[in-house]
Amino acid sequence: MTDFRLPPELVPVDGRFGCGPSKIRPEQLDYLAAHAHLLGTSHRQKPVRDIVGRVRAGLADLFRLTDGYEVILGNGGSTAFWDAAAFSLIEQRSAHLTFGEFGQKFVNAASAPWLTAPAVVHGEPGTVSAFVGDEEADVFAYPHNETSTGAMTAVRRQGRAGSLTVVDGTSAAGGVDIDVRETDVYYFAPQKNFASDGGLWFALMSPAAIERIERVAASDRYIPEFLSLSVALDNSRLDQTLNTPAIATLLLLDAQIQWIRDSGGLAWAHARTKDSSDRIYEWAEARPNASPFVSNPEHRSQIVATIDFDESVDASRVSTMLRANGIVDIDPYRKLGRNQLRIATFTAIEPSDVSRLLGAIDAAIAAL
Repeated sequence: MTDFRLPPELVPVDGRFGCGPSKIRPEQLDYLAAHAHLLGTSHRQKPVRDIVGRVRAGLADLFRLTDGYEVILGNGGSTAFWDAAAFSLIEQRSAHLTFGEFGQKFVNAASAPWLTAPAVVHGEPGTVSAFVGDEEADVFAYPHNETSTGAMTAVRRQGRAGSLTVVDGTSAAGGVDIDVRETDVYYFAPQKNFASDGGLWFALMSPAAIERIERVAASDRYIPEFLSLSVALDNSRLDQTLNTPAIATLLLLDAQIQWIRDSGGLAWAHARTKDSSDRIYEWAEARPNASPFVSNPEHRSQIVATIDFDESVDASRVSTMLRANGIVDIDPYRKLGRNQLRIATFTAIEPSDVSRLLGAIDAAIAAL
């Protein structure tokens, strides 16, 4: 139905609901434009280092860092961090929870030939796995929020004394309130709730994690400079990165941090994303042809809502119809292969737009 048109009251003010990069607020773009003179300048000079320092200080304040925790950043995204962790953070063996695509990617990186094969507890997509308690490992790693499936787990310290708890916060960071002290490393790329662009990773690191990095760096292990967390640590303390950082990414992130802090901090962002996701889950449960993919309400993500449809609804067709009306990127994760819609409720997304989206989905289904 190529001529399907939504009534104006069902068209979101902003139709970006994708779970990859987040919608970027116009105010962030204004902030970027106001600092455009910094693009193309040296990242070793004070103006750019000041931005790096402001972002690091803003994250430290937003996450209420204490007890010697530091904000570290480096070139590349989470994929680069997984490889860096295999070189610089895991001493002998890691243990992992996987319940989707992104948890498994860290397992792949940790299966490096210089390490003992990782211990892995698998969970089916749509569920959350848990450590069984007998894993022998010096790093315990898991995703806070599994972007591919819409399952979310609590952030809690794992393993025995002396091991490190390493949590992938990428799609949750900035939209879910946590106690960072429950982790040794909480790492993320900034293009989700922080509504920025790619090219950098950030990590909130405990003194124990920093000590581990320094100890591994002092060993005889070969570590490429680009993937050295020791190099990233040294440069971060100078408010810079090994290679030229993504300055536009830093500026967009800086604007988003300021907005979240001024609005009420992580508690405010947490309430906002939960409001948006609750609207979606309540909507799905009230419809005879839809249901939340994650059956356990305690494991449903407040950042990525995945909704299954029965055979009476062609979810792919609904997505196509809505895309023609400016509502984009609500398709399911490609490898799941389900009759499903996947909707981001990142901090930048207005809850009122979520309600409009749900009305738009109803209208599209009625028009099938």
